[in-house]
Amino acid sequence: MNGFSEECIEVFLRDQSQLFDEPVAETPEEAEAFLEDCMAVVLDSLEEVKEYLEESGADVDGMTLQEIEDASEVFVLPEGKYLVVEG
Repeated sequence: MNGFSEECIEVFLRDQSQLFDEPVAETPEEAEAFLEDCMAVVLDSLEEVKEYLEESGADVDGMTLQEIEDASEVFVLPEGKYLVVEG
């Protein structure tokens, strides 16, 4: 596994239902390939997540950092970082 940490892939596999109605990956390899294909990013803070979403064209104006953390495309990682997956 190259681009994403093992923890990142495990969190996505476990929590992918928060963003998708049906599983998009069933193995760590499938999860990593999916994350690479959709150009998911790992960011260090909620402020960076908000900035990234703004630059991606998402309407996050007026959203609190808690609301951003709760967004379906934001996955909280154990190491205190955030995985953003645009479905």
